Amino acid sequence: MPDLTGLLSAAEAAAEVAARHAATADTDRRLSDEVVETLITAGFARRFVPEHLGGAPVGFTELMESVATVAEGCASAGWVASLMAQGARISGYLPAEGQAEVWAKGPDTLVVVGFVSQGSVRAVDGGWVLSGDWPYVSGIEFSEWALLLADDGDGARFFAVPRPDYGITESWFTLGMRATGSHSLTLDEVFVPAHRSFPRDEMFLGRPAVSREPFHTAPLFAVNGLTFGSPVLGAARGALKLAARTLPARDAARTGFARAAGEIEAATLLLTRVAENADLGLYDDDRVRRASLDSALAVDLLAGAVERVFAEAGTRGQRETQPLNRVWRDVRVAAGHGALRFEPAAMRFTEPLLSA
Repeated sequence: MPDLTGLLSAAEAAAEVAARHAATADTDRRLSDEVVETLITAGFARRFVPEHLGGAPVGFTELMESVATVAEGCASAGWVASLMAQGARISGYLPAEGQAEVWAKGPDTLVVVGFVSQGSVRAVDGGWVLSGDWPYVSGIEFSEWALLLADDGDGARFFAVPRPDYGITESWFTLGMRATGSHSLTLDEVFVPAHRSFPRDEMFLGRPAVSREPFHTAPLFAVNGLTFGSPVLGAARGALKLAARTLPARDAARTGFARAAGEIEAATLLLTRVAENADLGLYDDDRVRRASLDSALAVDLLAGAVERVFAEAGTRGQRETQPLNRVWRDVRVAAGHGALRFEPAAMRFTEPLLSA
């Protein structure tokens, strides 16, 4: 097992701050500046920045546990922490000149990602011109750069755009995960030079044109479930701790609690296997399909566990002012993310069986 002491210590400090602000963040639909600064100080933004640009690379197992630790205190903060690391990892697929530009001010630069292919792209001399709206860009309020997916006619590409070039439209009004700030990004005729773009398939396949960092050779589906599943893991652990404080004495409640505890532990083992295989660079097709399936199954287990303890909490635990209510809402919303849906993962997993 890797030594997680230093990393988890930073994550625990961030979790304490996030937990203090969790209720207000939910009400305000925004993480406080203090929480964001604490996440940066903990090093989430620099986790997957190349070392020669000042990064502090760590393994996927370490990142999974540190994100989950923060999410125990506040699911939205854990989500943003995880997306900070993801933004850095995906930025590493840019050409060398683009990487240098994104991290010109240092490795703690916050990069957000618009994964929904949107907008219009027009090829011009030296690059492209982009316009349009990109929804669900988590952490956009604090971002300094954005990576946006769009199709230029020859295939899907990511385009890196600095903060002065894009606007924000408030569009994130949800049951839970309210403080992730997953609003829409808007562009109006913005020029993106060629060195600030790369083909989407490089990221999907884990075949960067420039970077040779181990974490850039991970195909998307080998690790994407960890990005979005780790915050759900932390939130579920937090829900179990909250439920334990007021566990009813009746047998049904105790049985439900024990089952939820087992489901959370089973989900932890599934996600840990995904992370450890990624750390070992085991990216054969079978393991990549299994990683996607394991991540989706783990989140199904976590969502079921939280649903179970919330139902057993009764009226007192379900009051709007109770932390368990907030965690339940957060997990319901997070578990519905497209990257965590079980059916697409199951289709990828079973495809070889149909073609055999």
